[in-house]
Order: sequence, then structure tokens, then C-alpha cells
Amino acid sequence: MDTRIKIVEAPPEFKTPWPDLAGPLVIVTGYFDILRAGHARDLEHARDAAGAATLLAIVLPSPTALLPQRARAELVAALRAVDYVVLADTAGAERLIASLHPAHVIHMEEADERRAWQLHEHVRNRSRNA
Repeated sequence: MDTRIKIVEAPPEFKTPWPDLAGPLVIVTGYFDILRAGHARDLEHARDAAGAATLLAIVLPSPTALLPQRARAELVAALRAVDYVVLADTAGAERLIASLHPAHVIHMEEADERRAWQLHEHVRNRSRNA
């Protein structure tokens, strides 16, 4: 299955949901750069904890990301727990969240930054010890 079909365009008016999003809906925002096992676990947990029928991931731009936003969206779309993925800036994400009235919203930006820092430190420490 080509999981890129999970990547959908946010409607410009943010008035009507697309496609038909079954509730309860959970929205998770984040940078998802570099996608790690912790992301998969966190997204699966978010879906299960909320009893979500649909999980929508919003991939935000990041000035420090190693991968382009579209590439990060493709990686997130490949995860089983994720039903749909949208690329948006912060303002667009806020409008989309307000228009969809999700049961839960989870912001993973801080966790993403922490994971990126941990990976950076791990690689740096390994290169010192090599």
C-alpha cells in the first residue's frame, strides 16, 4: 500500500472536514524529524488512550529539521496508528484544529526537540569513542 495517500490537503476554508473523519478524532502535532520508535509508540498510545477512531497527524515546519516537511509527512503516514497526515504551519494547524473539534489534541513538538537532541548527543558520543 502506498501510504502517501494518507497525506491530505487541508481545505483552505477549514470549514468542512475531509475526508469523512470518524470520531472520536485525535489530532497530534509535531515536527517528526527524525522519526524514531518513540514516535510510533507515542502515536499508538495516543490513539489507544483516547479510544480514537481516527488519528490525524499535523506535520509542522521546523527551522532545525534535517528532512523537508513533505518527507517527514511521508514517514509519519507510513505508521499504522496514523490515518491521515496534513502539512501545515502553526496558524494553519490551529485553524484546522478549531474547525475539526477533536476529542483530544496532543502537541509533540517539545518531545520531538528532545528526541532530536538525544539522537545528536548519541551520535556525537559514539564518534568521540570511535
